[in-house]
Amino acid sequence: MQLDEAKNRFIQAWGALGSSWGVPRTMAQIHALLLVSPQALTTEEVMEALQISRGNANMSLRNLLDWGLVEKEVHMGERKEFFRAPKDTMYMAKQVAIQRKKRELEPMLRALQEVQAVDGKDAETEQFRAMINEIDGFARQSESMLNLFINSQQNWFMKALLKLAGKK
Repeated sequence: MQLDEAKNRFIQAWGALGSSWGVPRTMAQIHALLLVSPQALTTEEVMEALQISRGNANMSLRNLLDWGLVEKEVHMGERKEFFRAPKDTMYMAKQVAIQRKKRELEPMLRALQEVQAVDGKDAETEQFRAMINEIDGFARQSESMLNLFINSQQNWFMKALLKLAGKK
């Protein structure tokens, strides 16, 4: 397999993975393109490489900037904006974890907090409250683990994971 074909397959696979996680396919494909590009790319280069519209490219790049997965570069003498993706996979994983926590876990925790205040003492209400409390406990443990990951140093976290997995 040639390098261009391998890059293209990776971009398509990353797009499909992102789509299965609820991230727009094009946004994930742009991220993949920037990950495998040796230099920063302009919006026009992204559009050409992925055969997408300017609006789609701009919106996706803006979202990637918001997620902290892409950075803007200024090149002296150039009026165009250049974009690059940091190549550090631990940094990338932390940025995704931060965004998923903010967009998914935190709203769920707020909703669980609200519904825990349900009125009533009958069996159905008690069963509901018990289920919500169990889900809330799991969600809070997940939040603690995410915070540990987000705030961890790479070496410490990876060593701990490998130890848990039985690797030395």
